[in-house]
This record gives sequence, structure tokens and C-alpha cells, in this order.
Amino acid sequence: MSAVLLGERIGRPSLAPALYFRMLLIGYFEGIDSERGIAWRVADSIALRDFLDYSLADTTPDHSTISRNRRLIDLQTHQEVFTWVLRILAKEGLLKGETLGIDATTLEANAALRSIVRRDTGESYQDFLTRLAQASGIATPTREDLARLDRQRPKKGSNEDWQHPQDPDSRITKMKDGRTHLAHKAEHAVDMETGAVVAVTVQPADRGDTVSIEETVEEVMGTLADVLEDEEAAENLGEELLSEIVADKGYHSNAVLTERQALGIRTYISEPRRGRRNWRGKAAERHATYANRRRIRGERGKRLLRSRGELLERGFAHCYDTGGMRRVHLRGRQNISKRLLVQVAGFNLGLVLRRALGVGTPRGLQGARFLFLFDHLAHLGTSISALLPIWWSGIRNSLRSSVDNSLLSMPSQEPRFA
Repeated sequence: MSAVLLGERIGRPSLAPALYFRMLLIGYFEGIDSERGIAWRVADSIALRDFLDYSLADTTPDHSTISRNRRLIDLQTHQEVFTWVLRILAKEGLLKGETLGIDATTLEANAALRSIVRRDTGESYQDFLTRLAQASGIATPTREDLARLDRQRPKKGSNEDWQHPQDPDSRITKMKDGRTHLAHKAEHAVDMETGAVVAVTVQPADRGDTVSIEETVEEVMGTLADVLEDEEAAENLGEELLSEIVADKGYHSNAVLTERQALGIRTYISEPRRGRRNWRGKAAERHATYANRRRIRGERGKRLLRSRGELLERGFAHCYDTGGMRRVHLRGRQNISKRLLVQVAGFNLGLVLRRALGVGTPRGLQGARFLFLFDHLAHLGTSISALLPIWWSGIRNSLRSSVDNSLLSMPSQEPRFA
């Protein structure tokens, strides 16, 4: 049966919700950043057509169909898909939920910095500079005049004054490579025992870590509560959920440490050098800071802080660098959250596949043997085996390139005659 919804098709094929989420998973596993690229890849690949239950005669969905389904399916449904994957991880013993590491990264927005406008008047940046130049005595300012005037202005990129008209949720910020862009902030909460991402939130890029951690911790609590509703998954979770938090020095503040201590959560947060501090009238803050300092100086604290960078940066690399989401192609925090939830769900599924197959990404199948996959089929459940066509496509491409390289490396032989 075709993969379209039952009913009449008018103009273009419709997408069932399950197929919509499968197509987003294809985007993660093959590192395709845009919905347009996902639609093109599905139309081009026979293996992916079979994975989505499309025949060669069927018309596959285009990018506008994917976009329409994203707008129709609410954020809560995407969150339920993410939670469903976490339940699979819990049943496989890959989720404990006791010690969580938290860190954030920036995603370049789908918005040009030169297109920003003032929040109060809607005036463009170019018109604003021209007006300033004319007020300073330059009747017809050139581009060089505007550039020189712009360099002399302090705090010229304030998010309080400027926004992008098509993506008001994006914020002006400095990226890790030193460039200034409009961006969003993605924050992960990772299980320090298994590397599974327990929660992901999209927040303004100019929001500090000490503020954004509150929303992420709240999201972790809600997600773990949803996982506990499954009895089989709850049996494999840890006894003390969300009992410890590990983070870098950007999250260190009196408020963060005090509030975590009030909730009974032990913190392992690196402490920046602030010199001698005055604790007069701050007994609770002093107690929380000294307790955190004592923990990070212990052997367990040092071990957790060493593994924090490895586990958290690995998730960022898979989800955003090789996963193709370092620069988003969507606008609006809600749309980006929908894509990121499925993106991170694909990363979590990769942990299950890595345990079953030994590799968690199609790129890891390079050089794999022909019978590598079939030796592990008996250990896979039906929900995970649905992703095997993507892996099979990777195996087929690996084998094809290996055979081509072998043929090219063979020495040529002269024909022999009797």
C-alpha cells in the first residue's frame, strides 16, 4: 500500500505523521540540513523509498509538504516522539537519569545580520546609519562614510534595539569562531553514565547560562516523569533521578548553587577564579558554594568534569556538525525546537544501534563486511529495525566504493595467446 494518507490526493501527496518523523530522521542520519534536501534525497534513493513505503511510480513529498506537516503537528507531539525514544533507551539499559551534564551551544539562525531593523520604529540598519551621517553634517554619505561612522559607535549591536523582521526570536551574538551572527541557543542535558540526551531546549542566544539552566532542568523533570509512566522503562532507571548536575564554570553562580541545594541536587560545577569573596549576610550561598567546591576537588568530581566535555561535545558534534544543524534553515523558536527534538531523538536511537551493531551512524559503516548487519538482526526490536534501510544504503555504498577501488588497484595483464 502506498505511504500516503487514505483519501483523495489533490495536487501533491500527503504525509502521514509517522512518515514525517521518518523523513526527519533521514535528515539526521544522512546529515541533510534542510527540508528541501531531505525531499530531494528521498526522491533520488530507491532504498529510502522502500524505507518510507513508496514505490518507484509514487510521487514522493516535496519540501512544502514536509513544511506543512511541521506546521500542523504541534510541539507536544514532537516531544512525545522524543520521550518514546527515551523509553526505548531505558528499556535497553541506556538511560539512568541520576547524574546529568548540562551545556549549551549556538546555532546560526536563518537570518542575515544586514537585514535587522529597529524594534521601536522598524527602520533598517542602512537607513539608520544614513540618518546619523546626515545629522553629523554629511549630506550624501558614501559607503565608506557609513562604515567609518559605524565603527565609532559603541554598543551598536544591542538586542534591546534591533531584531530581524522574519525571525524575531534570533539574537545577535558572537559565535565560537569569533564572528558575529544572529543565532539561537541549544542546551542539552546528557546522562553522564550513558551519553543519552535527556532534554534539549532552544532559548535566546543572549541568555546567560545561569538563567537558561532553569528551563532545561524543568524540562528534564517533565521528561523523566513521562518516562516513568512506562513500567518496564521505570524499572531500569536509577533510584535517585536528577540527583547530580555537572556543568562548566559558565553555570556557576550563587543563585544556581543555592537553588539546586534547596532541591536536594548535588552540583559539580567548575568554579571560576573570583578572588576573595565577602559572605556577610549570605550564609546559604556560602554553604552551597563551599559544598560544591569540596565535591569538584574530590576524585569523583574530577572524573565527572573530565567526562563532561567528552559526552556533551560528542552530542553537539553528531547533532549539529555531522547532523547538519549547525546552521538552521527554519525560523522561529518553536519550529527549530520541533526539528531539534527529532534530531536529538535520532542521536539517541544511534546509541541503541551502536550497542546492537557496533556503529551508530551510516558513516561508521565504511569498510563494513557484507554479512555484518545480518549477524545482529536477531537482537533488534521492530522499532529499531525500521531504520535498517538507511544503514543498508550505507553498507551498499561502502561496498560499491570498495569494489571500485579494488578494480582500480588491480594490475593490468596482457592477453595471452596459445
